[in-house]
Amino acid sequence: MIPQRIFIPLYIIFIFFIFSSCQKKASNLVPINTKAEVVKLISIADLFNENKKTDSAFFYYNKVKFICNPITDTENYVSTINDMAAIQQNHADFIGSESTIIEALPYIKYLKTPKLAWNTYVTLSFNYLNTYDYKNAILYNQKALTLKTESWRNLAAKNNIAVILMEEEKYTESLKIFLALITKQEVKSDDEFYAKVLDNIGFCYFKINDLKNAISYLNQSLKIRQKEKRPFDLGKSYIHFAKFYKKSNSALAKKYMLLSYKQFSIINNVDERLCALKLIIENSSNQELKKHSIIYVNLVDSIFEVRQKAKNQFAKIKYDSKKDRDENLKLKTHKAENELQLERQKNRNIISYIIIVFSLSLILVLYFYLTSRGNKEKIEATYNSETRIAKKLHDELANDIYHTMAFAENKNLSIPENREQLLTNLDAIYSRTRDISKENTTIITDENYVWVLTEMIAGFNTPNTNLTINGLDTIIWTTIEENTQITIYRVLQELLVNMKKHSSASLVEINFKTLNKNIIINYSDNGYGIDINDIAFKNGLHNVENRILSIKGEIDIDSGPGKGFKVFIKFPF
Repeated sequence: MIPQRIFIPLYIIFIFFIFSSCQKKASNLVPINTKAEVVKLISIADLFNENKKTDSAFFYYNKVKFICNPITDTENYVSTINDMAAIQQNHADFIGSESTIIEALPYIKYLKTPKLAWNTYVTLSFNYLNTYDYKNAILYNQKALTLKTESWRNLAAKNNIAVILMEEEKYTESLKIFLALITKQEVKSDDEFYAKVLDNIGFCYFKINDLKNAISYLNQSLKIRQKEKRPFDLGKSYIHFAKFYKKSNSALAKKYMLLSYKQFSIINNVDERLCALKLIIENSSNQELKKHSIIYVNLVDSIFEVRQKAKNQFAKIKYDSKKDRDENLKLKTHKAENELQLERQKNRNIISYIIIVFSLSLILVLYFYLTSRGNKEKIEATYNSETRIAKKLHDELANDIYHTMAFAENKNLSIPENREQLLTNLDAIYSRTRDISKENTTIITDENYVWVLTEMIAGFNTPNTNLTINGLDTIIWTTIEENTQITIYRVLQELLVNMKKHSSASLVEINFKTLNKNIIINYSDNGYGIDINDIAFKNGLHNVENRILSIKGEIDIDSGPGKGFKVFIKFPF
């Protein structure tokens, strides 16, 4: 290890010689034209994408993103960003897709092709829809409507808005849009689009209890879809029929549930299969209930693993590319500086050369030392994270699944109370799986950090828990170290998870403020509280305490049975 007291004076000498010998910086660097390379890489990526090799396609699209000039070659840049976001979206990585697609937004104004802007807005709206941000989902479809594009794109954007309103259970508003759409010739001439709108109209009528119109439109849609024979569209029709007949004719409803599951299985659409399975489980009993429950649990487990691997893979591709690019820029910068230094110091004496070479050697040694230490810390962090995840999966998720299977085997599931308990257990398993996924996602620490932190905190806001945040946007997070940002994110996440698991709080408040070059965070909830001398609980907060101490911060916990839970955090910036 290089002692700082030796390195710093030598480094100052090196800087002095550089500035004393350099009268001006070289400013005549000629930008490289990368358009030919961009076109070549896009062709390779497109070929992989067409052959469903999305990991390779994502890799080459990401290479394009780093060498493409977003201002002089905006079309290729935005198109590439759209393709990357679409790949992540198809793997259900909606947060990752959103993070990718927003990189295109600053350059929309340079586009000459409106359809690329339309694709960007619609892709972003779909991500918001799948993360339940309906307000922004509608907003970006409305932005798409303002563009001068083909009429079918405007109709598609209107259809998207109607679908979002359906998700918000605003069926009357949604119905008005759908009814207007089926009067358009472009819709009528497209059987797939026309059948989709008819099916949604029928479902909206069903939800507002106009059963006569509902069955009429559902039948019209099904008739068209049976001719087209598209498994996904048939599955959607069948599942709407199942919901329509669920109360009036359970046998017929069950038939449509099974038909829907069969169609979605043909194309291996996991999300829709899970929806169909959930309906089947709700309307099954005994061995049939057990059979479908096991299928449901296994399907949830398998898709979680597959999607998590895909998310990690895409995140790694982006991270590795950025790292390589940064290192290449550093190497080019060092090379230019060295050449300039040699040119301007050719008449200096041998002592100057020795000092410069020695200083450069120290810098290189320090660089490789810091790189090696950083890699070691990353490996240790990865190992600890994997160990923690494995422990959670074994201690929590696996035990819950075993308990649920045992419950299904030993209880009479024809009894409503037992059936309801099984569904509750399955829902708890799903929630726990989703929580583990959220706890281990990559944390963004750029200018979007405030938004990401807000989204994470807001995710704990439920009908039974009112959560408020004050002062978050008053802090300039971009001036705070990346490690500190990640630490605060994880600490707040840990506190909120503990709140959700243990406190049953109905009110949670998190306040941020700065004072004397320190950031202060006050967390409080009105939950059950706990005796701070409780050893088990202190162990639960061990990670929180260690994280705060690692950033040279202070933490104070105040709680008691029936007195809620309060945490005071202070750290320098």
